[in-house]
Amino acid sequence: MAKPAAVQHVCTECGTSSGRWLGRCPGCGEFGTMLAESVPVRGAKPVAERRPLLRLVDVVAEESERISTGVPELDRVLGGGLVPASVVLVGGEPGVGKSTLLLNALGAISRERRALLVTGEESVAQVKLRAARLGGCDDVEILAETELDVVCEMLERERPAVCVIDSVQTLWSQEIGSAPGSVSQVREAAGRLLRVSKENGVATFLVGHVTKDGSVAGPRVLEHLVDCVLQFEGDRYHAHRILRAVKNRFGSTNELGVFEMTGTGLVGVPDPSEIFGHTHGGEVGAAVTCALEGTRPLLLEIQSLVAPTDLAMPRRVGTGVDPKRLAMIVAVLSRHAGLPLGAADVFVNVAGGVRIDEPGADLGIALAIASAAKGVPVREGVAAYGEIGLTGRLRPATQTDRRAEECRKFGISLVVGPEAETLRQALGAALADFAD
Repeated sequence: MAKPAAVQHVCTECGTSSGRWLGRCPGCGEFGTMLAESVPVRGAKPVAERRPLLRLVDVVAEESERISTGVPELDRVLGGGLVPASVVLVGGEPGVGKSTLLLNALGAISRERRALLVTGEESVAQVKLRAARLGGCDDVEILAETELDVVCEMLERERPAVCVIDSVQTLWSQEIGSAPGSVSQVREAAGRLLRVSKENGVATFLVGHVTKDGSVAGPRVLEHLVDCVLQFEGDRYHAHRILRAVKNRFGSTNELGVFEMTGTGLVGVPDPSEIFGHTHGGEVGAAVTCALEGTRPLLLEIQSLVAPTDLAMPRRVGTGVDPKRLAMIVAVLSRHAGLPLGAADVFVNVAGGVRIDEPGADLGIALAIASAAKGVPVREGVAAYGEIGLTGRLRPATQTDRRAEECRKFGISLVVGPEAETLRQALGAALADFAD
């Protein structure tokens, strides 16, 4: 093991290093994130041979066939399959199903190609028990190892088609004088695995831990290094999980995959609108909107509760929606729809644990809030979508044809959208008894 020669302080959020401790990171501005780490002594590196420069017109780009993971929802989020020699980072809370999903994928891939699982958190026997429950994983090769040098040597020697590292925070290198999971160890592991994967044509999944705010643990450079970053969302106490692409060099970042946790593992949900868009007629404070996630239109139930408050500043609480956008919608409803929301708490929830960020869902959120404030249910068979402006006018949502087709598919008889022109007109058309 190399003898440490010095100590440097590294930010756990962005990876910025400093020779002395600082209360505030100069890179990202966070407080209390600078931790001391040992710096090993490294020998002099040979001067690299000079390489000739190339023009882009002289570069030959070969189109390689994507590898199907055997999980259609995962293939959708990846952009049509796994690109050979790519590195994919999968993050999510503990117990959400990351290891289960990737073991399912390895089992399907192993029927035609070599698939390797490197486990650093579980023993071989524990993985065997999970594989027996899932089924179809008999051909998956497994290595229980946390030393980075051994893992890289194995990949260079065996060269499997697909490899899963579970997890990258458990790997450690003898050259780095710090504990596994530290900024230096994670950065070194990601860099070396990236180089080995590219040189040997191994498509690699890196399982990453997340922090308390939901971001991938470790330095931000980890997300910059990899080709694709997938975020697994959901509550361990609910059956449904959402898989999103935060970054994808080979496809769209707007795609969404929906899974259901069953006794035999994660099962893809090909038609999530049937689950998330189901409402009970006559309910006050419930509305249906049609959101668009990538190429997939999705019917979602928006629930709202408006209650009087004694607080000086009423609360605006949103689960699954942007809190800032929720505050804007509430302000527009008060100003341009005449709803008395200034002395009331407003709670909004997207059923099923789905998170929506697109502006096209504004009208559905406003409709649910107006229904709860007035105590009037939304008309039967009504869906709403459209962007709300600060002037009270509605702007058209993107790809209205796809949204309208999804609504017709599930028997939606009336679609309230930007054709209503103003928010007040849309509320009058959608609510059973709306009076100014």
